[in-house]
Amino acid sequence: MNHSIHSADRATHLKIVVVALVAGIVVAGFGIAARTHADDSQTAQSTHVIKAGKPVVVTSVGTSEIR
Repeated sequence: MNHSIHSADRATHLKIVVVALVAGIVVAGFGIAARTHADDSQTAQSTHVIKAGKPVVVTSVGTSEIR
């Protein structure tokens, strides 16, 4: 048994490439499936946009002052 990738034979390199390719396809498929389900549930929810108000400065007295 050889534990070095540099001196491995052609069949071992091919196995590694095939396993990596299959793993990549599985991860990409999982990501696509998760994204399509997120889009379906997002249509039922409403989003709220919060706009920034006027700047407020807090003094040491504890009262607010609007500039």
